[in-house]
Amino acid sequence: MSPTEHRVEIEVATAYIEEQSDPEASRFVFAYHITIRNTGEAAVQLLNRHWIIRDARDQTQEVRGEGVVGKQPRIPPGEEFEYTSGTVLETPVGTMEGSYEMRDDSGFTFQAPIPPFTLSIPHSLH
Repeated sequence: MSPTEHRVEIEVATAYIEEQSDPEASRFVFAYHITIRNTGEAAVQLLNRHWIIRDARDQTQEVRGEGVVGKQPRIPPGEEFEYTSGTVLETPVGTMEGSYEMRDDSGFTFQAPIPPFTLSIPHSLH
């Protein structure tokens, strides 16, 4: 496999969901919108997800599962797949990072890293 054959870019946008949160009960709900772009030369399918979620107290949740939002999308070269999901933290600030296990049409599997991103309520970080 050449390095250019498998290229996946992952973009993340986050939002605090105030109406589902309860700060007095240490419940902070966040949505994250993911865009997965296939900038490589081969079609890829997302098989599994792996998330590491940390709150401000360094409590860590690890989440592994099949696909995303009930799907295992196949993404042809030059195309993208978008979805929105969410998580609940006990603190107003936290981070997420992880990876997607991807497979091309020949059966080759690889990890597409998801760089760390911050979850925070508005005006909590400067």
